[in-house]
Amino acid sequence: MMTAENDTKQYSLADLKARREQGKTKTRADAPTHAVDADFWASARVVIPPAGKESVHLRLDADVLEWFRAQGKGHLSRMNAVLRSFMEAHKG
Repeated sequence: MMTAENDTKQYSLADLKARREQGKTKTRADAPTHAVDADFWASARVVIPPAGKESVHLRLDADVLEWFRAQGKGHLSRMNAVLRSFMEAHKG
């Protein structure tokens, strides 16, 4: 199991570029890039998450939890995003 100490790392932009050139990142140095045009920025919106999070105990169906876990690292954040989307869609 990954611990909090191993979970977060900080790199400068120069460090990230150097790591990519050395092949130490998941993105290949020769990976294609996509330009972000004005249409993207015209419809973009800033989403600022609410301050603070609260720890809760939650019982989930085993298959639901396994499906989120199978999506990889960050499954709890994705679950929170799904719940937030549901909440936003159902606000009066």
